[in-house]
Amino acid sequence: MISIIIPTLNEAEFISNLLQLLTKQSGESKIEVIIVDGGSTDGTLDIISNFTDIKVIHSEVASRPVQLNLGAQVAQFNIFYFLHADVIPPNTFYEDIVDASKRSSVGGYRYRFDSGHWLLKINAWFTRFPMMWCRGGDQSMFIKKSLFDELGGYNEYYSVLEDFDIIRRAKEHYDYFIIAKDVIVSPRKYVHNGYFKVQMVNLKAFRMYRNGVEPDKIRAFYKKALSLKNY
Repeated sequence: MISIIIPTLNEAEFISNLLQLLTKQSGESKIEVIIVDGGSTDGTLDIISNFTDIKVIHSEVASRPVQLNLGAQVAQFNIFYFLHADVIPPNTFYEDIVDASKRSSVGGYRYRFDSGHWLLKINAWFTRFPMMWCRGGDQSMFIKKSLFDELGGYNEYYSVLEDFDIIRRAKEHYDYFIIAKDVIVSPRKYVHNGYFKVQMVNLKAFRMYRNGVEPDKIRAFYKKALSLKNY
């Protein structure tokens, strides 16, 4: 049984398509969908209200680790699936995750962008490998509740790159299982900012993380360098 936890902040452009896919599965499978909103002002919550059987939680702060932990606190099932609003998983996600959870307590998908740009295809190709620099929240992540609780959930100190931190800690206990299918990710960050600029900013942010720079400073750098309405 799977609890799907989605943090949102001004995701009106994408949330409907995702919820249409997830609610098709909810009647057939043992899943629940939990939205944790960080204060959307663009109509995201109005769109969500059109869907039945969606739990909506309101976070006092727009911070992914805080929102994800809030969702986990009310989740009922024994597998958590953390999913970004602009990511579409395969139609087979329920079966994929249940099968993968028999092999490891933590893992995720590969991804491909909703774009034919050859440079983004290169990015996507590397997500089949387990190295940390190939991972990230865009690929979505499943984790057993028992392991999530053992890790203490997301570390809210990491106001950015929280996904790298929890994956790093989880890999100390289990191999990270990569499901050999792709989720589809919006290329919006690259479209709005340019491919090479995003690559250089991501690289610098990851190096700052590895060098122990305070997450709030990394987040401030990220927001200053890129146009991102959902950070």
